[in-house]
Amino acid sequence: MISSHHDPVRIGVLFSESGVTSVIETSQRIGTMLAVEEINASGGIDGRELQMIFRDPQSRPSLYRTLAEELIVEEDIRVIAGCYMSSTRKAVIPVLERWNALLLYPTLYEGFEYSRHVFYTGAAPNQNSVQLAEFMTRKFGSRVFMVGSDYVYPYESNRIMSDLVLERGGEKVAEHYLPLGATQSDFDAVVRLVRDDSPDFIFSTVVGEGTAMLYRAYREAGLDPARMPIASLTTCEAEVAQMGAEFAEGHITSAPYFHSVDTPANRKAVEALQAGFGSSQLANQCLEAAYFQIHLLADAMRRANPDEVESLLRALPGSEFEAPQGRVRIDEQNHHTHLHPRIGRANTRGQFDILEQAKDRVRPDPYLVSHTLQDWSVRTALRSSA
Repeated sequence: MISSHHDPVRIGVLFSESGVTSVIETSQRIGTMLAVEEINASGGIDGRELQMIFRDPQSRPSLYRTLAEELIVEEDIRVIAGCYMSSTRKAVIPVLERWNALLLYPTLYEGFEYSRHVFYTGAAPNQNSVQLAEFMTRKFGSRVFMVGSDYVYPYESNRIMSDLVLERGGEKVAEHYLPLGATQSDFDAVVRLVRDDSPDFIFSTVVGEGTAMLYRAYREAGLDPARMPIASLTTCEAEVAQMGAEFAEGHITSAPYFHSVDTPANRKAVEALQAGFGSSQLANQCLEAAYFQIHLLADAMRRANPDEVESLLRALPGSEFEAPQGRVRIDEQNHHTHLHPRIGRANTRGQFDILEQAKDRVRPDPYLVSHTLQDWSVRTALRSSA
């Protein structure tokens, strides 16, 4: 690709505006747009505008693959920000490898993967699963009921959580999976099983529209989150807004970022977010990762040739940015990101009270070589912000 010095620097944006995961992916799209606006307002990439080329893959893995190839081949794009479900990321990777393009992936995932062509800015298992297992078994007990959506991420995430709970002397009471198109009655039936088994906590890897159905079924069954909460890695502010705060209140999520994080960078980002996208707009872990990864990309582009993949592959590893969650860094060895694990409890305002957080950022260990807490062993308990 040969560009004029003044031509825009174009990136692909591949988040769903329709389909079962459109709510969370719309927030990732917003995070991307916010970062691009800030970058262009400050001069772009050495005077060149950063321009987004959007596609809507409709939450369908096969369409991600098709549209990724369309962006690369027809639009001459070399960097794509996108994908939420692991099935969609895995659908895109062969296209990236074939055409020598890059994906910035702003979603927590199950780990156990490395691709030269992917930069992973969401949490790896040692940055959310290990912390959640430790917190839940310490605070609530060690008998866990697992429920997830029927695709690769929930299976792998539940396998990891099973190992972590068993290592702590715990027990997996049951494990159930529902299709992405499951109905409310399907979730009602699962919650009846939960009530019969009476575990200490529920570990949910349900995503998309099913999340609201699970929490609604739980509340309507009269179960008590103070005694037996739903613990999740995937239920964030976007899903809470979709279901209503009354259904999420009291339940637990482990994530590197919550809207309520109290840092100067977060206050500034939230102010810009709400000024640009509405005063009721809440940030979440996926929106924040989508936001900071574009800033990391822009910084690398300023230090490299923004039109050449090999140049960016040299510049992105080691890049740092003062993200809303704290300072983040792309690891030089595995293309994952150093993040700040936290535990949050949903409150009546649709946000999360942060209960505990890591003192320092945690290096990504996507293959979960160590099951220890690393810097999480130094915890900070925070007062409720409610």
